[in-house]
Amino acid sequence: MAMMAKKGGGEGEEENIFWVTMSDLMLGLACVFMTLFVLAMTGFTQTSVHQKQQQMEAVEELADKLKEADINAEVDKMTGDIKISDLELFEVNSWTLSKRGQEYLDKLVPIYVNTIFTKPELDQNIANIVVQGHTDSQSFAGLSTKDEQFVRNMELSLKRANSVAEYMFKTNFDKKHSADLRHKLVVEGKSFTEPIMVNGKEDYAKSRRVELKLKVNTWDIKNMLGF
Repeated sequence: MAMMAKKGGGEGEEENIFWVTMSDLMLGLACVFMTLFVLAMTGFTQTSVHQKQQQMEAVEELADKLKEADINAEVDKMTGDIKISDLELFEVNSWTLSKRGQEYLDKLVPIYVNTIFTKPELDQNIANIVVQGHTDSQSFAGLSTKDEQFVRNMELSLKRANSVAEYMFKTNFDKKHSADLRHKLVVEGKSFTEPIMVNGKEDYAKSRRVELKLKVNTWDIKNMLGF
C-alpha cells in the first residue's frame, strides 16, 4: 500500500510567510521615508538659505530707497523691520497723526509698499505686514497699579498703530497693491512690553515708536513632502 507523506507546517507556516512579507514591506517603507527625510532636510536647508538671501536683498534695496528719499527710519536689514520714532508721527501723549507725521508717511509708505510687493521673492513669502505700536514705561498720572499703567499704555500703543495703518491707505502708493495690503495688514499694540535699552537703562524716546514688521512664511518639512 502506497503511503503518502504528511505535508508539514499547515497554518503556522502560512502565518510565518505572512509576517516575513509584512516585515519586508515595513522595511521597504522605512527606507523610502528615510530617503525622503534626507532629501527633505537637504532641500529645507538650501531653500531656507536662498529665501533669506532674497529677502535680505529686497530689504537692502528698500533701505537704500528710504535713505535716498531722506526718510529718517531705522531699518533692520536682516528682517526688514522699520522703527519710526513717535516724534516723527504724533504730538506728545496723542495718537492723532501730526501734520509732520502725515507728510512723513506720505513719503515712506509708497516706497515701502511698492518695493515689497514688486519683489516676487519677497511678496510670495509675506504672511503679514504688522503695524506695531510701542510706548515707554513712564507712568500716567492718577494710575496707581502697574496693571492700570499697562492697560492705558496698551490703549495708546494700539491707537497709534491703528492711526498709522489707517493713513497708509491714504498715501500715493500703487493702488494695484491695495488688495494685498488689506489682506496682509495687521495692527498690534505692545504697550511698554518691549522697551529699547541703552547701557542697561530704558531709552524712553526710543521706546516710544511704531514699527512696520514683515512676517514671512517659513519652510518646513511638509513643504518638501507636499503635505
